[in-house]
Amino acid sequence: MTSQDAVTLNIENDVATITLNRPDRMNALDGAMITGLLAALDQIDTEMENIGAVVITGAGGTFMAGGDVKFFHTLGQIPADEAQPKITAMIDKVHQIITRLADLPRPVIARLNGAVAGFGISLMNACDLAIASNETVFTLAYCHIGTSPDGGATHSLVRLVGMKKAKEIAFLGDRFDASDALRLGLINQMVAQDELDWATAKLAKRLAAGPRAALARTKALLNSAPDHDLHTQLAAEAQCFAQCAISDDFREGVAAFVEKRKPVFNRT
Repeated sequence: MTSQDAVTLNIENDVATITLNRPDRMNALDGAMITGLLAALDQIDTEMENIGAVVITGAGGTFMAGGDVKFFHTLGQIPADEAQPKITAMIDKVHQIITRLADLPRPVIARLNGAVAGFGISLMNACDLAIASNETVFTLAYCHIGTSPDGGATHSLVRLVGMKKAKEIAFLGDRFDASDALRLGLINQMVAQDELDWATAKLAKRLAAGPRAALARTKALLNSAPDHDLHTQLAAEAQCFAQCAISDDFREGVAAFVEKRKPVFNRT
């Protein structure tokens, strides 16, 4: 399967939808999918002015069942000194996906159903918002194949659920359902399976209609906040607010508030 087959990208009505497209392998991550995800992000970069929100989803009723174990089994058949640089190069590309999603100046939504396992959790956590079917099942799973997590899972889980719970999720690899994920703060919404498409589209449409420059700055501020002390964060907020306050979107937002109407952003 080529990278173009493993990941598809559709841009319509100001929403870019990235689809993980290996349904026969439960969208397990392999080299073709890694290349396809990076290519999709490249295309999004070139068409950013036409995009207000990004959705990541999986084909065939599953988001992602982690890394492709068959691929790692193949690597296990070659000498360690040959396998290690191949694995390191692959992980470097995987981590590029995570950092590029974090740096993307648009809100990113994870649309979740079926299995969300291994790197699927890392990818979900790299998205800004997550909406899941009530039938979704989660597991970090790395411990079951004798490895430690990647994709920023150890960074994001500690911040989202706290150290003790993060260690439980990582050490035991137990499965948990969407109601648990909602309670833990790993997802924002849980909906019935037959409402997932509608709810995702509604959320994406709402985000795409928002003030894009302001949301980009808000995303950057929130992402940097855990690493900043209060004074540093206040300075960053002041700079971003000042930049927003001279924008057409700010003038439109204020005018709409005064005139008691809905604002229309992103007109210029």
